[in-house]
Amino acid sequence: MDQENNPTLRTILYILLSKIPAGRLVTYGQLAKMAGFPGAARAVGATLKQLPSDTQLPWHRVIAAGGRLSLPANTIAGDEQRQRLRAEGIFIDKDRVKLVSYQWQSEQVNE
Repeated sequence: MDQENNPTLRTILYILLSKIPAGRLVTYGQLAKMAGFPGAARAVGATLKQLPSDTQLPWHRVIAAGGRLSLPANTIAGDEQRQRLRAEGIFIDKDRVKLVSYQWQSEQVNE
């Protein structure tokens, strides 16, 4: 199945994304696993890429494994992500964050 165009995955991701609190982060893989699609980190990234530019969903709180910011610096999206994360009190050093300090745990999801 083409997970990148899966409407169920998209809906679940949007719901989960809306629940990530300010100052907390998830990885693409973690979000895929939380959505019930383990191993679909790339599909998560592709889905987030398709968000409308005026979305209110906190897409900036999703990062790559190991705490790496995957959106390149000196791009509109990359610079916006860094600015938003810093505004939420997240310390970024060399395009990385300490996940141990900021990672949101999936058991914190309340349905």
